[in-house]
Amino acid sequence: MNWKRTHVIVTGGAGFIGGALTDKLLSLGAQVTVVDKLLHPNKSWVWQAKLQRLREIYNKHGYGEPDLVIMDLRTERYAFQNLARQYDVVFHLSALFGGREFVDKYQTETSEILAIDHNVIMASYEAGVDRLHYSSSACVYPPSLNKPGYLLKEDDILSTGEGWRSSDNLYGFAKLMGELQLKVLHEEKGFKSSICRYLTVYGPGQFDTTHAIAALIERALDKEDPYVVWGSGEQERGFTYVDDIVNGTILAAEKITDATPINLGWDKRYKIKDVAKMILEITGHKPNQIVFDRSKPEGPFSRALDITRAKQLLGWEPKVDLYDGLARTVEWHKELREKYKIPSLARHE
Repeated sequence: MNWKRTHVIVTGGAGFIGGALTDKLLSLGAQVTVVDKLLHPNKSWVWQAKLQRLREIYNKHGYGEPDLVIMDLRTERYAFQNLARQYDVVFHLSALFGGREFVDKYQTETSEILAIDHNVIMASYEAGVDRLHYSSSACVYPPSLNKPGYLLKEDDILSTGEGWRSSDNLYGFAKLMGELQLKVLHEEKGFKSSICRYLTVYGPGQFDTTHAIAALIERALDKEDPYVVWGSGEQERGFTYVDDIVNGTILAAEKITDATPINLGWDKRYKIKDVAKMILEITGHKPNQIVFDRSKPEGPFSRALDITRAKQLLGWEPKVDLYDGLARTVEWHKELREKYKIPSLARHE
């Protein structure tokens, strides 16, 4: 695809991954419009910081104010359809999501993803958009397959006979329903789409400290002692840097049109206790005690992805190793504190 001639919508483009994707697309010459509800408008600091980040992204590429449309995609299907008539590609990243506690305990809120996805997908098809990219999640996989040594394969969905609980709570099931809607829309109507399942993404731009790495960095910068890590510390993930996710996402939009799902994430696992130690080393914090709070949710014990399909179909594999990615992310958190003169992101959301 020649992105210099392409008009693009990024839903959720004021968010963490969406902002990084907008930045990359603008660098490729695309004309990008961000559609976002901008959650928590009552929390003025986060509201302003997200807007400022978006302004900086657009300014870096020679634009004035961001091309931003505030829209609630849970209810404004026809407004989105009218907007989308002018565009070639939709990158759909908008969703309701938080860290592990959100996935485990906020099922009612999570169900709204079903409405968001249906509205965006059908509105894009009916508006004549050329193609849509859908950001899915490793949460679509059966929790029983999240075990040491096993790499989750794209065909593992709904493989355990547990019904909708074959996914990681309602969040995973909702994401899977978005995937399946795109699959049948391609089979029955010829609508072009691509799907990537993201795994434990981290990096600069993640304001939400309900996610493990952002929380651990903020606690280290706070010089917390005892230093608290949720869960046993033995849980492990294939942590994936945001720039790698963005690069894979764009490749998928370019190369996949039949809604074939593709895993994007490290197939290399790190225990959360070792991630915490890396963060403490990078920040220079030396607490007298590290406490593992087993009363807090830790999610699946072990989760990593088989990325054979990504290598074969996209020529993609992650490039940024965990230590380097953590160092870049710590630096962003430090700069954010200095820019807004706040002692802690976690206490000023």
